[in-house]
Amino acid sequence: MTEPSAWERILNPSNRANPYPLYAELRKTPVTRAADGSYLVSTYAEIASLLHDPRVSSDIGRSPAAAAAGDGEGGPGMSPTFLTKDPPEHDKLRRITTRHFGPPVTPGRVAGMEARMTEIVTELIDAMAGRSRIDVVDDLAYPLPVTVISELLGVAPGDEKRFRVWVDLALQSTDPGMDPESQQQKRAEAGAQLRSFMEELVEKHRQAPGSDLLSALATDDGPEGRLPDEQLVSTGLLLLIAGHETTVNLISNGVLTLLRYPDQLQSLRNDPELVIPMVEELLRYEPPVHFVPLRTALDDIDIAGTTIPAGSPITLVLAAANRDPARFTDPDSFIPRRPNNQHLGFGGGIHLCFGAPLARLEAQIALTEFAGRVANPRLVSDPPPYRPSPFLRGPSHLPTDIDGITGFLFS
Repeated sequence: MTEPSAWERILNPSNRANPYPLYAELRKTPVTRAADGSYLVSTYAEIASLLHDPRVSSDIGRSPAAAAAGDGEGGPGMSPTFLTKDPPEHDKLRRITTRHFGPPVTPGRVAGMEARMTEIVTELIDAMAGRSRIDVVDDLAYPLPVTVISELLGVAPGDEKRFRVWVDLALQSTDPGMDPESQQQKRAEAGAQLRSFMEELVEKHRQAPGSDLLSALATDDGPEGRLPDEQLVSTGLLLLIAGHETTVNLISNGVLTLLRYPDQLQSLRNDPELVIPMVEELLRYEPPVHFVPLRTALDDIDIAGTTIPAGSPITLVLAAANRDPARFTDPDSFIPRRPNNQHLGFGGGIHLCFGAPLARLEAQIALTEFAGRVANPRLVSDPPPYRPSPFLRGPSHLPTDIDGITGFLFS
């Protein structure tokens, strides 16, 4: 019987808790061809180069893997978003969306939510009072970003309970251990429900616009026009799902790391400004997104002594690159004050994570308040249970014993 490859073991759920030794094994050959014919790139310099290489396409319409899964360009029933487009289409779609999310047109959209984020975290931690055990995922890491993205997009209170079921279903379909027919069925079911939900929401905000991001997009009168309806629905879903799922992992991975490094937890209590470099180190050390699949070579690409032929699928293994000793000193250590931390936790190039400013701020507030108010937190089990997805990696639950909740320990 053939020994499974490092990549096959990385995809195996039994290694979800600690894939990093397998990433080290994968890095021994910077560019590897997987059993399915795709090319895996695992070292920092090579990935950083390919993230900026116009010969690497993000257009899912060119992806053999997406075509084999029957997803077409934008998933079941979906139009493609800027995430799965190349220039110049990507650039235009991203500009139209960014007009209402960040600088220079709307510089206060994210920063203006900081007080509200703090209020939400305060309420969530207040609700832990009187308990000796909490679940960091259910009690903090999930409800914060899902509330924030819902309010940002103008989702009615309570509706997050509706779309959580469909998002969970969609994420289940990413489990590599699931048979392809079941994967496709779950994708199709989740896609249909989510599309219907977003179509209703878009129309509601078009008819009665508010101050939210979705209303702005639905009534945009900017110089490049509005997103077409199908594109608007898909973009709304992208923002809704990506706007909370990755941040759930960032916060839960962050708390887990602090519980494993109690000296760093105490450092954050003593110096809340430490949270800024700490979140950057967490994005390197325990990133919420472990690899980027569905890239395609548009031409033959020579890299690290290997030629990736035109038309070949490429997977960029970001989590392996983030612990590459050729780029980071002592990469397997958590060093919050690490200098010049040019991690790939948010990807890079033209597809650098759209929601990075929002995710950073949410994680900074959540970790600072957790450190300051949760007394003597202790892991119940290590490792905790993990979600099935190999690329959106984080604990499914994080049970933690505590001695109580205190007032805010610093101003």
